Amino acid sequence: MRWKYRTPPDTPSGVSYTEAPSEILERAEALDVSPIVTELLWRRGIEALPDMDTYLSPGLRHLVSPADWPALAQAAEIVANAVRQGRTIAVWGDYDVDGVTASAILISFLTRRGVSVLHHLPARQEEGYGVNPEGVEALVTQGAELLVTVDCGIADSPAIARARELGLQVVVTDHHLPPPELPPAHAILNPRLEPIPCPTLGNLAGAGVAFFLAAAVNSLLGPDANNGAFDVRELLDLVSLGTLADVVDLKGQNRILAKNGLLLVAEAPRPGVAALKEASGFARKAALGAGQVVFGLTPRINAAGRMGLAEDALQMLLAPDFDTAWPFAQKLEALNKERRAEEDRILKEALAQAATQSERLGLVLWGEDWHPGVVGIVASRIVEQTGKPALVLCAEDGHLKGSGRSAHHFDLYAGLTACADLLTRYGGHTQAAGLALESENVEKLRNAFHAVVLEQLGPEPLAHSLTVDRPLAFSDIDFTLLKELDLLQPYGMGNPEPVFVSNPVEVLGLRRFGKERIHASLELLDKTARAQLRGKYWRKANALPDSIKGTMVRVAFTPKIDRYDGVPKIELQIKDIQPAD
Repeated sequence: MRWKYRTPPDTPSGVSYTEAPSEILERAEALDVSPIVTELLWRRGIEALPDMDTYLSPGLRHLVSPADWPALAQAAEIVANAVRQGRTIAVWGDYDVDGVTASAILISFLTRRGVSVLHHLPARQEEGYGVNPEGVEALVTQGAELLVTVDCGIADSPAIARARELGLQVVVTDHHLPPPELPPAHAILNPRLEPIPCPTLGNLAGAGVAFFLAAAVNSLLGPDANNGAFDVRELLDLVSLGTLADVVDLKGQNRILAKNGLLLVAEAPRPGVAALKEASGFARKAALGAGQVVFGLTPRINAAGRMGLAEDALQMLLAPDFDTAWPFAQKLEALNKERRAEEDRILKEALAQAATQSERLGLVLWGEDWHPGVVGIVASRIVEQTGKPALVLCAEDGHLKGSGRSAHHFDLYAGLTACADLLTRYGGHTQAAGLALESENVEKLRNAFHAVVLEQLGPEPLAHSLTVDRPLAFSDIDFTLLKELDLLQPYGMGNPEPVFVSNPVEVLGLRRFGKERIHASLELLDKTARAQLRGKYWRKANALPDSIKGTMVRVAFTPKIDRYDGVPKIELQIKDIQPAD
């Protein structure tokens, strides 16, 4: 694996490592942090002292005001009027984490405001993604007067037109890239539509858009005569779950929402979140990082949607008490185990198929019996292991449909747009997308997808690389630094976890552990720094020969606080190992 140093924006190409300017390091004193922290911010393009301060302390006061977002004001006025008039509002969501949490946000808010709320989450296998005319007609028969979509609707013109025919007012809230023709809604709230008040608003997840709508409506309505004022900050735990799960850039507005939402996830006042944490193996009041949410909590919500039971996840999040939420959380845990088993089977088959396409820069893989609810996860795993953009498809009623994931700097949505003549439907964003096509076009799509990856990224094979931030001696790693690094949380898309490079270190010991001994624990000695630390190398034990003991290596790593046995201690999460120069 090739290591490349993270360089600040606008650094001339070919520069492998640049020392931070002295003025950047000096800002550490004003911020009361280590110069290492200010250097990390600088490498991510954050240079001004006020911007650094906001990044480290992203308070809610930094959120965009509803008054500065004209489309938000328009959508909020329609919803607020419906609330004032006592009209029945229907919320149409999606079956993934973002869609379920966005639905829960609006349903929770509207219910607290005394509104009669209907909702619909499409069944993945039967209905697929988005708004459909049949579901709209069913909501009308139940008494719906205003339809509000969350995390969908921007590409569903026929269904929105049908809603208008039936006399519904329609507010579309979505965050996916809009098609050339917008749906005929009364208001469209999508931060990807111009103009927007700030650049980072365009990266909102569906849950974030729903939160802004709830906040704006709440402001218009004022205190409720019966229930008093409603504090929309109570919804931030749901916002953080949806934002983190949807792999959106964790910058600006998303960073503020996710960071503050994680504080609420830790407190777990919502019974459904408390039940989800316990079912996932966490203590009810445990503080969780973004990674623990993404790999621990949200897969269980996703599993419900992928297995056609998104309603169970929604009911868990809406549950009034823990006893009501707990059975749903247990069911989600069982569904997640079922999903993992199916994922393992499909991933094995997909990797074997990918091996037959080694000459292609982009992969198109499919299986007759692959589960439609798992192909998106498998696509992510394929990208991780091959470093190539991947489309993973399954068969359904004589057609193919599936999900794609991007790699490197490939714009997946633009890539699918270039292949649009072969597709019956597609949508999403630069990093992830869904698509459908006729089965006879799969080989044509393979050729076309390879061509668009070639056009965007060039002819060189997409070799695995690891971006590292800076050298870090073992002697510089202490609990104070690790607590300061936590200020950079939450990590994710657009805000990668810092990765450091060690001095040449001696491998004093190697121990393999875990099921089938696939993980490695190494004792490492930094003689220059006169410090010794232990590092964990996950799922890479088979790559390390016993002869590595006694050799000099350099490791790329992220330092962590290990609390496994109740005694906090510093250890390294090793990302890669290379022989010392």
